[in-house]
Amino acid sequence: MNDINPIYQNDFGIAFQWKRDKPSESNKVQVIFRDIGLLLTTSELRYFSKCIAHTIENGKGNLCGDCKSKESCRSLLLNSPAHQITFAVSYQEAIEIRDLINGTMFRLELDSFFGELGIE
Repeated sequence: MNDINPIYQNDFGIAFQWKRDKPSESNKVQVIFRDIGLLLTTSELRYFSKCIAHTIENGKGNLCGDCKSKESCRSLLLNSPAHQITFAVSYQEAIEIRDLINGTMFRLELDSFFGELGIE
């Protein structure tokens, strides 16, 4: 944990910035959930947030009615900022990923706001 600056985490994943990054890479955020790691810019985080919202909105009605494993079934497809990659996720995983990404963006915006005010 000495090599990272944590930004946000939940029970599903963590978002952080590497301390060793070059200044040109310091605007990227490492997001890790399940066994997946994504290195994203803030604009990619915003795009991913929209993809997640779309998946949750459209996926709620697509859950199998009487299926006993519908909450854990990875039947939803979640687009990523890398257009060639789509994740198969459950509805609950989509909710957790949404919290991780939106919490990360909130913390980044809050830190930026306080930085503009000269408050650390």
